Amino acid sequence: MSHIHGRLGKLLAALASISLVGCQIAPPARDSGPAYRLPPVFQTVPRELSKVSLPEYVIEPPDILQIEGIHIVPRPPYRLKTLDVITVEATGVLPEEPIAGLYSVEPGGVVNLGAPYGAVKVAGLTVDEARAAILKHLEGFVNEADATVALAQLAASQQIFGQFLVAPDGTVTLGSYGSIYVVGKTLAQAKLAVETHLSQFLENPEIALNIFAFNSKVYYVVLQGAGLGDGVFRFPITGNETVLDAISQVQGLEQVSSKKIWISRPSRGGRPPQVMPVDWFAITEEAGVQTNYQVLPGDRIFIAEDKLIAWDTKIAKFTAPLERVMGFTLLGTGTATRLSGRVLQGGGNPRNQGF
Repeated sequence: MSHIHGRLGKLLAALASISLVGCQIAPPARDSGPAYRLPPVFQTVPRELSKVSLPEYVIEPPDILQIEGIHIVPRPPYRLKTLDVITVEATGVLPEEPIAGLYSVEPGGVVNLGAPYGAVKVAGLTVDEARAAILKHLEGFVNEADATVALAQLAASQQIFGQFLVAPDGTVTLGSYGSIYVVGKTLAQAKLAVETHLSQFLENPEIALNIFAFNSKVYYVVLQGAGLGDGVFRFPITGNETVLDAISQVQGLEQVSSKKIWISRPSRGGRPPQVMPVDWFAITEEAGVQTNYQVLPGDRIFIAEDKLIAWDTKIAKFTAPLERVMGFTLLGTGTATRLSGRVLQGGGNPRNQGF
């Protein structure tokens, strides 16, 4: 008995001390010290305030290139084509009808010198041959005419200006100049490849080449749907995004989402992917940068579902068919009860049934 009384005394003393202190349950404080440090493997990963520049851009489908011809001169001897423009300056012609200015090679291969001279066929001729043809034509109108003819603009030069899509086979097509393979090349390498290809047709060609649309380097935001279907969103990389930027692109977290977020980063050489947890509360409520990683091409930002909502969805999927069956059963039973009750009360007599 004394042993029992001793234990009871200790228990009463403990309860008295708890009553004096008070029963208060405080949420655990967030610790930014050693317990909250990132694993060593993630210390060198670029993040907000310590971003890195991406490697030199490599062209891939379906990027869009901006190509502009700077020095586009045909290799001699150049033969005139439809829609080329030539400059004609003639002397010794009719004073009231001068020939001076730009003349386009019209469909049919002719240049129209105006009334009363008419048209001269020049397509397929060199510039010198076109001059001779024009002088011969003018002999029918004046006795001693002379002319200078020069090439002012190439019709083909219009095909080396604008946006060019990198096709699935890795090439860009420059109209009549054919296709050039550019996949796997940097901008400098692609510029050299295009100029080398054009040198088959042009004399010392020079172009300007830039990326018009960065379509091949992307990252993904995956929203787990708690049993209602996952959402996958694809965004192009600009080189400056963080996790917070990426989630803002999908208008924040869904109602079915939890705060459990991580980045899955593909690895090369058969190594397992790098999975980096994200502390959502730290990067939003505390402006923490430790897990606000810089997003790199190919990253998957995964936002896990709320397990409670997912469980509720599973239960609803299981019980919904039963609820429908029960609903139809109750509806049928109620209808049968109402109809049979009226018939039984009236004994089958329409007068007693209120008809």
